[in-house]
Amino acid sequence: MQDSETTVVPGTSGRPGGFSLTRGWAVFLVVVGVWNWIIWPRFAVAIWDDPRAWSAGTVGHGSPTAFLWVHAVLIVVSVAFGTTLGVLGIRALLRLWRSRSS
Repeated sequence: MQDSETTVVPGTSGRPGGFSLTRGWAVFLVVVGVWNWIIWPRFAVAIWDDPRAWSAGTVGHGSPTAFLWVHAVLIVVSVAFGTTLGVLGIRALLRLWRSRSS
């Protein structure tokens, strides 16, 4: 059953494994996506500027250390997850708005 506050994820309506998403959860996913894009790039700058990220102990000098690489992977994965969740939230909101107008 679908009401004006719930959207079925595209391509899953009436199929096993499909699910619905409320407006509240869709907004939450968008907020998570925005949050990730605000926080993680700032964190990346902080890691880059940390002397522990460089073998010479001076920012930008020497080779990158494991500290930098581990945090770089963490940042990339987190931004990718945040982007995916944000896009899913936007798609759900658009689907809700379109179903309201029809």
